[in-house]
Amino acid sequence: MQRLLHFPLALIALLVALPVLAVLAALLQWNAASSDILAQMASTVLPQYAITSIALCAAVAGGTALIGMSTACAVTLFEFKGRRFFEWALLLPLAMPAYVSAYAYTDFLQFSGPAQTWIRETFGLQGRVLPEIRSTWGAALLFIFTLYPYVYLLSRAALSERAAHLMEAARLLGAPLGTRIRRVALPLARPAVAAGVSLALMETLADYGVSSYFGIQTFTAGIYKAWLAMDDRISAAQLAVMLLIVVAVLLKLERRAQKKMRFSAIKGQRAGSAEAKPVQLTNGRQIQAQLLCALPILLGFALPVLMMLRLLLAGAADDEPIRWAQFAQWAFNSFKLAGIAALLATALALMLAFAQRRQANRFTHGITHIVGMGYAVPGAVIVVGLLIPVGLLQTWQPNWSIGALVTTTILGVIWAYLVRFTAVALQSIQSGYSRIPQSLDDSARMLGSSSINLLTRVHAPLLSRSAAVAALLVFVDVMKELPATLVLRPFNHDTLAVVAYQLAKDERLAEAALPSLALVLVGLIPVIFLSRSLRTPR
Repeated sequence: MQRLLHFPLALIALLVALPVLAVLAALLQWNAASSDILAQMASTVLPQYAITSIALCAAVAGGTALIGMSTACAVTLFEFKGRRFFEWALLLPLAMPAYVSAYAYTDFLQFSGPAQTWIRETFGLQGRVLPEIRSTWGAALLFIFTLYPYVYLLSRAALSERAAHLMEAARLLGAPLGTRIRRVALPLARPAVAAGVSLALMETLADYGVSSYFGIQTFTAGIYKAWLAMDDRISAAQLAVMLLIVVAVLLKLERRAQKKMRFSAIKGQRAGSAEAKPVQLTNGRQIQAQLLCALPILLGFALPVLMMLRLLLAGAADDEPIRWAQFAQWAFNSFKLAGIAALLATALALMLAFAQRRQANRFTHGITHIVGMGYAVPGAVIVVGLLIPVGLLQTWQPNWSIGALVTTTILGVIWAYLVRFTAVALQSIQSGYSRIPQSLDDSARMLGSSSINLLTRVHAPLLSRSAAVAALLVFVDVMKELPATLVLRPFNHDTLAVVAYQLAKDERLAEAALPSLALVLVGLIPVIFLSRSLRTPR
């Protein structure tokens, strides 16, 4: 019976791993033509892809580490007016897709935008007075202020568990404040910073909306250009493999950092002191802490929202009617795809987590490990990995309508969603299972309960909250997903993310404002739940 259960688990693993396997298998078709293509890429576009991607990642790594760590230290180690507000408000940029920020800042900072117009009129200047935002440095700034919450969240968790206690001990030993932060807090938070930076870099490398809209040459933009513009499957696969190698290294670093975080937590808890309190700031230092926390919120969330609202109101003032019927259709398409993907991903995650709970062996651990890697796979790689086998089968058997089943169908786009976001649901379900004692399973087995009864009557009620959180997270991620939806969606089945991207690319930013704001509003839901769960009285 147990071996029979292995088949559906192996099928799920194959479903998730197929895009990566297909991309790797495409390299087996290496021939003289492939070598010529790679040589041509190496002499033309490949160096630019590598230089741009490296520069972007270096800037994002430094910026997210600096902002995330400094804000986490401020709200965790110090007491000042507004600290409780900043504790949750610093998470708000998580609700802002980077490509929506790109649309907002482009309109605000362009030559005819309000910022440059005001500067020219106020100071009597001529021509462009601000640098072009559509550049590598502009993309880096957008990513920094939308992705720093990854570092902030993990660093804050690490510091709140033990830093205040150890800093209090260092204070009693006569160490000044600067030394305590440099010698105690920063080393404790280093694994959390490394894990958060790795997550931010994976999101940066997976991005397509910002790089495409800004016209910067990254690996992700190059993959789509090779596949869609040049119709070159081998070149797209080669670029996808290069991107996968970098992502695999980042994923390894992130998991190693997570292990160090758990090890440090055990060590730190032994040296705790229940009487440790944050340091009270006054006067100038209090203002500095408030400005430090307010700036990322302003640039990463408040200003982009205000800019998009200005665009929306400006469009209404110009007598451009909002097409509510079309907006309702876009929203319905987005909610339908997100709802289906959320339900299926949560069901698959429950199946995998339950199997691992019942049979904690190498097979189930391997399956969950494969599925857990899905979130790290960029959407561009997933698209190429799904289309390569479809194209090969279609070439091998022209009479088969394989392509019609995957491309431009709901089946294909849902498949891509499951490959990427089942890992999100699995993490939430596994977290729920970690809070259910194994003794409940033992008692149920002693009473003759079957596996189905154990899952439905014992586990399901206890996992209801975790399952709801898993479905919500997948739902929001699917709503914001752009690369896979853009290529695989059915005809006349546009979503809010796709419509916002297409309208912004056509420079119709006023029309892109409404779907963009709708995406931000949906993204606020998990941020609100997360901020509530992290809010602890002191």
